[in-house]
Amino acid sequence: MRKRHLDILLEQVEGFKSPRPEREQYATPATVAGELLHFAFMRGDIVDTVYDLGCGSGILAIGAKLLGAEKVIGFDDDKDVLETARANAKKLAVDVEFVCSDINDVSGKAHTVVMNPPFGAQVKGSDRPFLRKALEVSSVVYSIHNAGSAEFIKKFISPAVITDMQIIDFPIKRTFGFHTKEIQVIKVEIYRIEKR
Repeated sequence: MRKRHLDILLEQVEGFKSPRPEREQYATPATVAGELLHFAFMRGDIVDTVYDLGCGSGILAIGAKLLGAEKVIGFDDDKDVLETARANAKKLAVDVEFVCSDINDVSGKAHTVVMNPPFGAQVKGSDRPFLRKALEVSSVVYSIHNAGSAEFIKKFISPAVITDMQIIDFPIKRTFGFHTKEIQVIKVEIYRIEKR
């Protein structure tokens, strides 16, 4: 599947109905999700079982299934947003399992984890449990973080390593009262992390 076609399909995914700022519940834009997923697909990592940690409304999980992953499970501890994720998967006619679970309680094994964890803007260090869990349950991780996070992530994930990184624009639509612009574009980094 071409990236543009994937982006068009992912545009149909509905975002959060009642996003919560302390949880940094921002919808992952279709173009950003498409970039991460296409990157993983071209590296041969959208195979076997794929986990989406902190899946929100399911855009990364759904995209992984569209790209041919055998089994995809999305995990989130917000049962309301998981209802939206299930509706999104049904709309796009893909079979994705969604599990209501705290990040620390996720278990099992996946070939690959895809995720857009909280950046830690509202609660410092909130991305750490996601990185920790991702490396516990898989050997390959694709994760989105604020630009300039590479040195911290390299130290935090060691002995795992960052094998690739892409910098892209992440448009955030006005979601919360403290947002002053209709769309704020920030730079983010997509990392491919591998256990060694």
